[in-house]
Amino acid sequence: MTAATNLPLEGVTVVSLEHAIAAPLATRHLADQGARVIKIERPGVGDFARAYDRRVDGLASHFVWVNRSKESLCLDLKQPEARDILEAILAKADVLVQNLAPGAAARLGLSYDALSPKYPGLIVCDISGYGDGGPYTEKKAYDLLIQSEGGFLSVTGTPEEEVKSGISVADIAAGMYAYSGILAALLERARTGRGRRVEVAMIDTMMEWMSFPLYYAYKGQQPPRRSGAAHATIYPYGPFKAGDGRTVMLGLQNEREWATFCDKVLERPELKADPRFVDNAARTAHRTELHDLIVAEFAASSAEAVIAKLDAADIANAHVNTMADLWEHPQLKARGRWTTVDSPVGPLPALYPPGTGPDRPARMDPIPALGAHTDAILAELGFAERAADLHAKGVV
Repeated sequence: MTAATNLPLEGVTVVSLEHAIAAPLATRHLADQGARVIKIERPGVGDFARAYDRRVDGLASHFVWVNRSKESLCLDLKQPEARDILEAILAKADVLVQNLAPGAAARLGLSYDALSPKYPGLIVCDISGYGDGGPYTEKKAYDLLIQSEGGFLSVTGTPEEEVKSGISVADIAAGMYAYSGILAALLERARTGRGRRVEVAMIDTMMEWMSFPLYYAYKGQQPPRRSGAAHATIYPYGPFKAGDGRTVMLGLQNEREWATFCDKVLERPELKADPRFVDNAARTAHRTELHDLIVAEFAASSAEAVIAKLDAADIANAHVNTMADLWEHPQLKARGRWTTVDSPVGPLPALYPPGTGPDRPARMDPIPALGAHTDAILAELGFAERAADLHAKGVV
């Protein structure tokens, strides 16, 4: 699919010194909305996420996810000649995003304080593990480490063992807060004419997401216990086996739903008055007994039959889907959520970003090969005559 027109961020140029997930996710969302994103990559190597795996017809799954609609420019920023090229790009840029190693951008002269006198309209977004100041400033940070340091593991898993999230939640949180912070800075610049720094620390974003368990454990109270796939403090809200061995996820949020569940699904109206299950606090305290009772009632039915009964009673439920199920999910197909994007290995399926779709355009341009746009960008900036020499020296 080619680029959509008349998107909100058309005319905005973003330069990104990015790798892995957090910064690339933020800039891909900017590209989705029409921004031009120039991804600066190390010659010959590129974003190290390119080499995470080869699951998508030889391309890396993480890279395919967060790098469509970008231009790849190879540039070795450690070489002096690269600085002229970078300065020429920054002169045209609205936003600079970086998630390099702690302190690396500042050492390259790419901090907001160093750049703003020359480029007063430039917005600089710095994404790091722990932010500026404090004993952890120089500490390396990866997704799992922030999940651990931020307490996420303490409330996720089984009673016996902490378990990480199956996706990169700390990276995703940082990327999304960077995205929203940049959008806010662009709105602010439209009023003031000046750029500003947007600082996003992964630990801050993880702590924002951890605020419920923090408050739940206020003043030394017991934190939510690890409860597998079930909710730690609301019950019944979690997985239950049906008679065919498949799992049904169901959730009750209030006493009205509990009464309906007893009457129409379990067909055990007497349970409404059982003191063990009379309210959520009691049900949570007696969750083992209630779990066994529900599974015993479901044992005579298939998962699909249980879901049909739950749907008829207007009780919230879900399948426990696999990745194979998601590729064929009927709701995604019915709503036209799939499109295709081009790539170095040919067209690939891609989901429209949330809030967009066939009738709400997004930019869905190719996933770039390493350095695919280097020569075009050099020519645009007036370096065409030097291109061969720059390639020979490994500058680009």
